[in-house]
Amino acid sequence: QLNFVESGGGLVHPGGSTRLSCSASGSNLISGTVAWLRQVPGKDREIVICITTHGTIANFLDSVKGRFTISRDETKNTVYLQMNALRPEDTAVYYCAEAGRDPGCPRQAGAYRNWGQGTQVTVSA
Repeated sequence: QLNFVESGGGLVHPGGSTRLSCSASGSNLISGTVAWLRQVPGKDREIVICITTHGTIANFLDSVKGRFTISRDETKNTVYLQMNALRPEDTAVYYCAEAGRDPGCPRQAGAYRNWGQGTQVTVSA
C-alpha cells in the first residue's frame, strides 16, 4: 500500500512561516487530487486545503485563507503547504492524502486515502 510521506514540521514562533512537503516516491498519485489535513488531540481531522488533478485549489478553513497555500512540483513528485503568519491555533499534526483523479476536492476527510504518518507543527513563543 502506498503512503505519502510528510516532512517539514517543527516549532515555529507566532507570525512565522514554514513549508511542509508531501512526497510519494514511485507513484504518480501526487499528480492527482491531494489535500493537506490536520488534527489536534481530541478532535477529528479537518481538511485544510486541497489541489485537484487539474490544479484547482480549494480552501476549507476560513482561518487559513490568505495565510496557507498549496502547490505541486511534479518534477519532484511533491506537494507543498506554505504556511505564513502562523498562529498558536495552527498547532496540529499535518497530514497529506489523496483522492485519486477526482475532479473536485472531496469535502469529507474520510474520502482521502494513503495518509502519511503526519508531521507535527507547533506554533509557540
